[in-house]
Amino acid sequence: MTTPVVREADRDLTTGRHQALGSLLGRVWAVDQVGVEERAASLAKRSIKREAKLWALDLAIRMVDLTTLEGKDAPGKIRALAGKARRPDPTDPSIPSVAALCVYPNMIQTAKEALAGSSVKVAAVATYFPSGQSPMTVKLADVREALKLGADEIDMVIDRGAFLAGSYGKVYDEIAAVKEVVGAADGEHHLKVILETGELETYDNVRRASVLAMAAGADFIKTSTGKVQPASTLPVTLVMLEAIRDFYAQTGRAVGMKPAGGIRTSREAISYLTVLYETLGPDWMTPDRFRFGASTLLNDLLMQIRKERSGRYSGSDYFTID
Repeated sequence: MTTPVVREADRDLTTGRHQALGSLLGRVWAVDQVGVEERAASLAKRSIKREAKLWALDLAIRMVDLTTLEGKDAPGKIRALAGKARRPDPTDPSIPSVAALCVYPNMIQTAKEALAGSSVKVAAVATYFPSGQSPMTVKLADVREALKLGADEIDMVIDRGAFLAGSYGKVYDEIAAVKEVVGAADGEHHLKVILETGELETYDNVRRASVLAMAAGADFIKTSTGKVQPASTLPVTLVMLEAIRDFYAQTGRAVGMKPAGGIRTSREAISYLTVLYETLGPDWMTPDRFRFGASTLLNDLLMQIRKERSGRYSGSDYFTID
């Protein structure tokens, strides 16, 4: 029989909304590690028919947040990626645009200009990405500046040190403060909260952090920055999707999911979509509720679509290098 995961470290959940948060976290049940890993492995082995595979590949492209977060990012690279985000395969107009282009704040204006007139959103990392180790005033200023520059979506990081120390109220308050800034811009901006699951140590912590982020107002919860290994994994994603499912059942609020980091092949993407469908159902099979954070996945999706349609494998030389 499982028991709720209750830690003595919940010492800062003492008053007001922190008491409500403490009550919510106190009802977070322990994760069956063996069960989660076995179910994720089983779902990853599912095979799908050709027509369903083409549909899944098309959907995966529409769910991609095409990402570049390097110190050497320059306007030329951003403009090239923006072109790819709009028209992933210039020779095939049936290929859809991706969901968003994710960049550092300094590149927001370049991305906005290059994507003008398209459906592709501009997402920006903020709150002292990737560590989150800065004063709250700096984090909020970072978010405000990204929004001022034109970001449609904000990908923030939580303070993992505070979370692991049991300062859940502090983490909650930071997410809520960022959500207030993002929400004040207008109702169209999304806040994605990055848990950096590779640093959270246990599935129990992943589930607890997921619930905390959703309670604080996250529109999406996201696995990773891509700067820490392990990044996204199927079992971790399953834990987060189950947290979303249970949160939705309790509150009626639908929260999105973004696995990010290390997802490179079409086979992997389809496995993630299978886990998504089996856990949350068809209502979550949309870019409004699921994204892939990726820099190299898109080319493999394009190659697989061409292979399924023509019967021939084209290879990476037919597509631009991201």
